[in-house]
Parts: sequence; structure tokens; C-alpha cells
Amino acid sequence: MRGSADLGKWRVALSTLFLAILFLILPPLTARAAMNIQQVTSPKGITAWLVEDYSVPIIAIRFAFDGGSTQDPAGKEGLANLMTGLFDEGAGDLDSEAFQAKLDEVGAEMSFDAQRDGTYGSMRMLAEQRDGAFDLLGMAINHPRFDQAPIDRIRSQVLSGIIASERDPNTIAQTKWLRAIYGAHPYSRPDQGTRQSIATITPADLAAFHKANFARGGLHVAVVGAIDAETLKKKLDAVFGDLPEKPALAPVADIAPKLGEQVAVDYDLPQTSLQLAYPGVKRQAPDFFAAALMNEILGGSAFTSRLYDEVREKRGLAYSVSSGLVDHRHANALVISTATRSDRAAETLALVRKVVKQMADEGPTEAELEATKKYMVGAYAISNLDSSSSIASTLLELQLDKLGIDYIQRRAALINGVTLDQVKAVAKKLLSPEPSIMVVGPKLGSKG
Repeated sequence: MRGSADLGKWRVALSTLFLAILFLILPPLTARAAMNIQQVTSPKGITAWLVEDYSVPIIAIRFAFDGGSTQDPAGKEGLANLMTGLFDEGAGDLDSEAFQAKLDEVGAEMSFDAQRDGTYGSMRMLAEQRDGAFDLLGMAINHPRFDQAPIDRIRSQVLSGIIASERDPNTIAQTKWLRAIYGAHPYSRPDQGTRQSIATITPADLAAFHKANFARGGLHVAVVGAIDAETLKKKLDAVFGDLPEKPALAPVADIAPKLGEQVAVDYDLPQTSLQLAYPGVKRQAPDFFAAALMNEILGGSAFTSRLYDEVREKRGLAYSVSSGLVDHRHANALVISTATRSDRAAETLALVRKVVKQMADEGPTEAELEATKKYMVGAYAISNLDSSSSIASTLLELQLDKLGIDYIQRRAALINGVTLDQVKAVAKKLLSPEPSIMVVGPKLGSKG
């Protein structure tokens, strides 16, 4: 009993400390939440969202091209991923070594990343070095070299990761899981590719993929920092203005993840991983915020959710347990994840399902809903607007989700306008169907 009392005191102290920190940082973050977002359009028609901020002499740009790894041709899986590893490996008249030396010279950080629905890029630069930094970014985007030596080196790095993952139970399980819920859809394919597929990728493949995917029509841009709108217009044209007008993308079908699937990956492990997939909700759906609030109460909040309270706090079955809304362009799901001692996996799974059923049958309480509304409104700036790079990422995602340039100002009212009946309705809709379940570890019921 003393341990429980000590734990309670510790949690109160931690909460007090958190609130103290929150009140210290909330004023500047609140100011950022009310920041002025400008829509800037260049003479060549490149549109970007801009937040001017001269508090530090830094400029952050984040952008995305539609497409991503869903555009990998059959037999060439991993093409988008390999391409994104090569943009700083030589461009224009600069080979790999010379290009990276120029990046160091101007003090810029550049990165690219292939995700399922898009190819993302970013650069963070000193304002006084912006001309040189934007020149290098434009060179990488318009004239990547795809020289054979860097291709072979980056391919070797990717291959090492693939070989290592072939022995990893969770990676093996994830591959089976995606095939079970997505079938033959591009979402079921490994983004890194396979040993066989990446071995076939040539410089010509990379050049063709780049030409098809990098176009003005599929481009989204966000910029934050010490740069004005007129200067940005010139830089947008210099970096993106000469790209093709429209991308040449293969169509990707919408898909609902399969429910009722049972995926068991038997490994003699001391800990069993559990994953459950339920229906999701589109970002543009009228009941999205009702679903987001319900998910936060169910398992979205690290320390106050029902799953956390029942699985960890009351029974100590897992170190962490969470639920999340998965939002892809062509598929949506609500996914619950946890890991527990293998000899208690069946008990944990049964408890998770009991908590989910109670939410589906009864929904949350009015007190839970009101507390969660306050948290979701207050935490947004902390989670999304705490640096120039995070602001740029947030603005880019708002563009991709087509939420409007005034979304940040409207968001609190959208959340506060959700009723308890709406949350109960969405809980019943999403959580009543039989989920797909994946178990990674000893067979349920065994001693492990």
C-alpha cells in the first residue's frame, strides 16, 4: 500500500512539474498558434505557405511531391526509397564529394524521404547563406546525377538493412500483417524493396521515376523563417519552376483494410507483441474529430487513456499500450498496439478487447470528453508549432490534407463543437466490427 501511495505522490509531483513547464512555454506557443500564414504564388505558378519569422536567422523549407513508394513499378520495389538516398550524392556539374562539400560550405541541412503517398524533402539553412543553399536544392531537385558509384553504395546500405530485417521477428510479422490486411495493394509492399527488386534498379530507372514524379502539379511547399514573400517567390521559381507541369502517376485504388484476419508469427520470445486493426475514418469525414477524441480517450493519451489505465496501471501487463488513427491517402484504420510477457499475452489481448467493447457499447463519459477536448486544444501548439521545422511540417500536412490555410484558427471550435452523442456514435461504428489481430511471439496459451 505504501508503494501505491508513493506512486501517487510521484504522479502528482510529475503532473505539477508538467503544468509548470506548460505555463512557461505556453505564451510563445500560443502566439505561434495565432501566427500569420501567407499563401505565396510565384510568377511560374508555384504556391507555398509562408510564415515569416525573424526571431532567429534560419529558413526552413518542407515540400512533398505526390506519388511516393506506391509508384514503384512491379519488380522495382524500393525504387523511390533508393532515389531519395541519392539527391545529395551529386547534382548538375557537382559529383557526390563536391556537392556535399558545397552543402557544408553554406551550412545547410538537406534531406529526402520516400513515404507511401509522397516523396518528401526539406532544407534548413542560414538566412545569410540562402542564395547558395537554394541553388543547391534546385540543382538536386532538377538535375540529380544518379551516378553509378553512389547508386551502388546506397544500394549496399539498403541491402544491409533488408538482410538484417529478414532475421527480425517484428519486421517479418509486419510484412505478413500488411499482406493480410491490404492484399495485393501497393500498401502491402515493403518500401525498401527486396533483395531481388533493388538489384534490378538502374540509373535509367531512377531518372524515369524522377521525371514522372517530380512535377509542379503534384507539389506542396511550406516555408518558415527569415524570408519575405517577394524573395520567396523568386526562390520558388528558381528551385521548382522548371519542373514538368504535371506528374505521370499510376492510379492507386482506395482500399479498406481487411477485418477479421488472424496473423500469428510464432517465435520463442519472452515478450509477445499484439496489434489490432479496426476501421478508420478519412481526414475529411464529418466525424473525424469525434473519432479523434474517442481515440484519445481509448488509447491515444500516454498517461490518461482507458487502455493505459486498465492494461498498465491496474494490472502491470505492459509497459505501453496505445491506439492511433492511421491516415493514408487511400486507406484508413484505427490500430491498437502493445507488448507483454508471453505467458500473459492471452490475458492482455482479452483485456484490450474488453476495453474496446466497453467503448463501443457505452462510449466515453461527459467528463472524459471535456477533459480530452481541453487537452487536444492546448497540446496542439506544443506538439506541432515548437520550432521552424515543425511548423513547416505542420503547414505541409495541412496542405496535403486540404484543410485550408485558416485551419489552425478554426481547429479549437471544431473540437469543442463535437457532442457526446457524436463520439458515442463513432465509437460504435469503428469499434464494433471484428478486428484483424496480429500476435508475434509464442502461440497464445503456451508458457512461452
